[in-house]
Amino acid sequence: MSNILANEQIADRESERELLLSISTDLAAVRNHKELISVITRRLKNKLAFSHIFIGIVNEDQSTFSTFVTDPDSQSKGHPEYDEAIRSKWPINDGIMNKVSASSMPLVFNLEELSKQPDIPLYFKINYESGLNQVIITRFSKGGKVFGFWAIFFGGKDVLDKAGHILIAGLANQISITVSNIMANEKVISQLEVIKRYKKQLEEERIYLKEEIETSHNYSEIIGNGPEMQKVFRLVSKVAPSDSTVLILGETGTGKELIARAIHNNSPRKNSLMVKVNCATLPVNLIESELFGHERGSFTGATERRIGKFELANNGTLFLDEIGDLPLELQAKLLRALQEKEVERIGGKDSIKVDVRIIAATNRDLDKETAEGRFRSDLYYRLNIFPINLPPLRLRTEDIPLLAAHFIQRFSKKLGRHIDKISNSELQELRHYNWPGNIRELEHLIERSIILTTGDTITNIPLPSPKPKELNQPQQYSSLKTIDENERDHILTMLKYCKGKVTGDGGAAQLLGVPNSTLSSKMKRLGIKKEHFK
Repeated sequence: MSNILANEQIADRESERELLLSISTDLAAVRNHKELISVITRRLKNKLAFSHIFIGIVNEDQSTFSTFVTDPDSQSKGHPEYDEAIRSKWPINDGIMNKVSASSMPLVFNLEELSKQPDIPLYFKINYESGLNQVIITRFSKGGKVFGFWAIFFGGKDVLDKAGHILIAGLANQISITVSNIMANEKVISQLEVIKRYKKQLEEERIYLKEEIETSHNYSEIIGNGPEMQKVFRLVSKVAPSDSTVLILGETGTGKELIARAIHNNSPRKNSLMVKVNCATLPVNLIESELFGHERGSFTGATERRIGKFELANNGTLFLDEIGDLPLELQAKLLRALQEKEVERIGGKDSIKVDVRIIAATNRDLDKETAEGRFRSDLYYRLNIFPINLPPLRLRTEDIPLLAAHFIQRFSKKLGRHIDKISNSELQELRHYNWPGNIRELEHLIERSIILTTGDTITNIPLPSPKPKELNQPQQYSSLKTIDENERDHILTMLKYCKGKVTGDGGAAQLLGVPNSTLSSKMKRLGIKKEHFK
């Protein structure tokens, strides 16, 4: 009899050894959660006669664990608290898992006895209430450190003997290796996704910067010494260091984008992008995608995922040009993005947090637009935190000589011409023109004049003829000056622009187109001294 028992024990051990070897081969091919649960249930469910299994992983805090694998055929799946149980983080030091952590062998727990405890963990409670009576739990460890748990639930009691517990311990060693490999593989995949995402974002930024370089005017500075622009500069210097939203108001061509760039370049965000969106030039059906991005397949033509300008400007500045032209239906979505500091791509399910400073600009009267229902009042109040009004060129004529000289220098270099002066008569014409297109119009006229000029001095600027109704209107004079006063102001402006240089290359005399001696005598006659233009 004893020989028969011994032979049976030998046969059982041989069978278990073969099982461990064969299941080891199957586990070696496992690459994900689904394959893991498939191998465990297919190879072990009948052998161990369990109801279902659960695998949990210790979190980074080392004090809690979360679900890693659940059994799709779990008997407790219909319990109303099942979803909560598998989504939650659970403390390891609960009087049960801490015992498992300290044991090298699987531990058996009677669910009926556990249910009598007032603080029974929910994951045990739902299994007991689903008709299960016993659970065997063993730990997963690597390098002496516990990183997970394997719980096996049974409908009966004392289903496995000591040999069964030894078998579970051996299986746990193999399964722990597979779980560790899956975790490592998921970490690599996650890191590759992060790299891919950053690579995509860098490519988006590269494309954006390339477009900006190609389209930017590349002004080295904003030109303007008059009192109106000095007010603007003071406001810029006050608001730039903050994170406040800025609303730049002004007619077309007054330099709103330059002011926006000046604010950004003097802010703590200057090392990040300032991303521009022109709300007036984008088709209505593309503005939302441009601002918030879209997922692949979210609409016809969306062949790949694309991040929006909000995400591209993260940690930087988003410049919303011509904000007054934004359609009403998108104003609500923009308001939400500003309030919640998060966006949702078209076709996406998740909200994406963004840290963006907003600078908006418009040539419209937003008070009027709001009153007439074309612009949301709540969005207007959100944007109108720090308004900056840019003066039209007709109200800052004292800056026209400086602007003209700047454009002459720039376009002469660009076009390979040697033109460095403008005649006094033409300069006076520029000062008396109404400038409906403001600085942009002046810029284009100077470029055209340089192309048409044959010598080194611009003697004719093709100013548009005034419309008949403009001819009949009485001219408005803000102040009247004598010829000497006008000449004195003009010479002082040029001297300031030349940083006090009177003669030589780039000096005031050269720009004014007069001999050095003539300028010196005029300065003496008009009482212009060095302290006036330092």
